[in-house]
Amino acid sequence: MADNIFEIPVKTIDGQETTLEQYKGKTLLFVNVASKCGLTPQYEGLESLYEEYRDKGFEILAFPSNDFKGQEPGSEEEIKEFCSTNYNVQFPMFAKVGILENRHPLYASLIEAQPETNVNNGEGMEERLRNFGHTRQDPTDVLWNFEKFLVGKDGKIISRFAPDVTPDDERLRSSIEADLAA
Repeated sequence: MADNIFEIPVKTIDGQETTLEQYKGKTLLFVNVASKCGLTPQYEGLESLYEEYRDKGFEILAFPSNDFKGQEPGSEEEIKEFCSTNYNVQFPMFAKVGILENRHPLYASLIEAQPETNVNNGEGMEERLRNFGHTRQDPTDVLWNFEKFLVGKDGKIISRFAPDVTPDDERLRSSIEADLAA
């Protein structure tokens, strides 16, 4: 990866300054999340995926962002409460970050390492978003909430999944399983 993502400073949803060092050597799924998005029900599938694989060395790292049509307007405390109450989220959540505007160094590094989405459901998602009034300024930009970056135990990106690739998608699951078995 362009930078060592494990050394980039991040803040937990509870406001603690940290790095991702504790996740080194695990299979990681980075997801930018939002509470008021049509894709928000993916939290349920993400939690199921986490429960299924976490004891095998898998982590989901969720980073809320308000960059996509203001769909994550709440405070960290409100986001945490929403996720806990509505989806019983147990995977690690972090403080809100910039994905498009004032891009956080973690996302800059992820995008630099994997500039294009390589697993998607055709062009449908991007077309639907254009009809919704959202067009990517740069083809490397994260398209929308719930885009996923799968990082292997070796710290290298395995795949970048479009937002409409759901947590139960066989392409995502088989990629996770392959890295866990490696």
